[in-house]
Amino acid sequence: MQALSHLLDAAGADRYRLAVADGAQRVARRITAAGRPFTGISPARLAADIDTIDLDHPLGDTTAALDELDRVYLRDAVYFHHPRYLAHLNCPVVVPALLGETVLSAINSSLDTWDQSAGGTLIERRLIDWTARRIGLGPLADGVFTSGGTQSNVHALMLARDEALDRFACGAGDLRIFASEYAHFSVTKAAKLLGLAEDAVISVPGTADRRMSPEALRRSLAACREAGLVPMAVVATAGTTDFGSVDPLPQLADLCRRTGVWLHVDAAYGCGLLVSRRRRLLDGIERADSVTVDYHKSFFQPVSSSAILVRDRAVLRHATYHADYLNPKRAAEEQIPNQVDKSPQTTRRFDALKLWLTLRIMGPDAVGSLFDAVVDLADAGWRLLDADPRFEILVRPQLSTLVFRYLPSSDMDAEEADAANLYARKAIAESGEAMVAGTVVDGRHYLKLTLLNPRTTVDDIGTVLDLLAHHAETYVGSSLVAA
Repeated sequence: MQALSHLLDAAGADRYRLAVADGAQRVARRITAAGRPFTGISPARLAADIDTIDLDHPLGDTTAALDELDRVYLRDAVYFHHPRYLAHLNCPVVVPALLGETVLSAINSSLDTWDQSAGGTLIERRLIDWTARRIGLGPLADGVFTSGGTQSNVHALMLARDEALDRFACGAGDLRIFASEYAHFSVTKAAKLLGLAEDAVISVPGTADRRMSPEALRRSLAACREAGLVPMAVVATAGTTDFGSVDPLPQLADLCRRTGVWLHVDAAYGCGLLVSRRRRLLDGIERADSVTVDYHKSFFQPVSSSAILVRDRAVLRHATYHADYLNPKRAAEEQIPNQVDKSPQTTRRFDALKLWLTLRIMGPDAVGSLFDAVVDLADAGWRLLDADPRFEILVRPQLSTLVFRYLPSSDMDAEEADAANLYARKAIAESGEAMVAGTVVDGRHYLKLTLLNPRTTVDDIGTVLDLLAHHAETYVGSSLVAA
């Protein structure tokens, strides 16, 4: 039976080794040769190639399939490894983690029960303990790996919801979540998924440096109680998506402790500070009830690699369900370590192996030095933008994000400036020379550089700014001609 030859087993081990080596060589060649982060190909043009492939008729040959993959994927992939990819929170990845990815995919452990994972279960638990110690959560801390920051935030808020329902005589419709106006959209998404009221998330105003205002939070909590509603959780952000801002964690923790409200810290972006010389920026995180970390952002891990940590492991009971065929109650009584007892997920990849090999080969200080390099770069980029009359920059970054826009003169029409910045971002992406992000701040369109590549230089930033200014000027010039 020919299909058997494709299985990874004793008979297929040589085939596996050769196929993976061929794929790795092709990726390495593409990364080495990539002169720009993107080809600028349009969705329609790429879809035309992919839509013609007949999936019911296999090529039957690894080389032919990889040749085809090169044409429909590798050629036009967005390469986060390139120093002028400056758009979203995507990082280049470290080689030890890629080694882990190769191993975990081949062994294919599922981290839900001990009898499917054995050492994988204990490695994940050890990494959770290591992260909890870095945060400072205390001896009762625990957690579990997840697919990403959104899942971690949903999981944390599910625990906060169930704790609030246990404590207070109220319904889910009475619960309210407090998050800054710069918090991640997953907070609002979580409220919907958790069956809370449509207006369950209360947006707390920020200060001029784009951080949550403790005074505004104090007023919001008081108003909530006066309205007969129940504050369920405060979500502080350690590294906002738009600005990289770290909320004032000590003051927010003080408020939560005085009012008895669950404090969740979304450190999906800022978790790199745990191994950084800037660790002080996370002071106060040790007082959180739950914390989200995304190793696949500032620990330079491949997607996916995230975790949810809690101060008191007892709250994880809200995610526990026992099935006789998987994790019967007697297994818990026998202290068999089934990770599914802590997680809404059942089947789960051994993503922890990537971080394990990273720490065992590189060590945490080396990872921290990579994150410090991009934070240093962002500060240099801020100085460059602040001195450039072509651009307006909003705030000096705490982490590695720069928010700015083309605005060469104070009397430039705001709508025209918006259009010029939108055009510049689109034009630079279509050229493939660089990738930048965009956002809306106070109703106006801004450009955004998210710096997560330690090989990016100040010269790279300067070149990208020149390209953006050129495209924006082209737009303004064509608009004047048309007028």
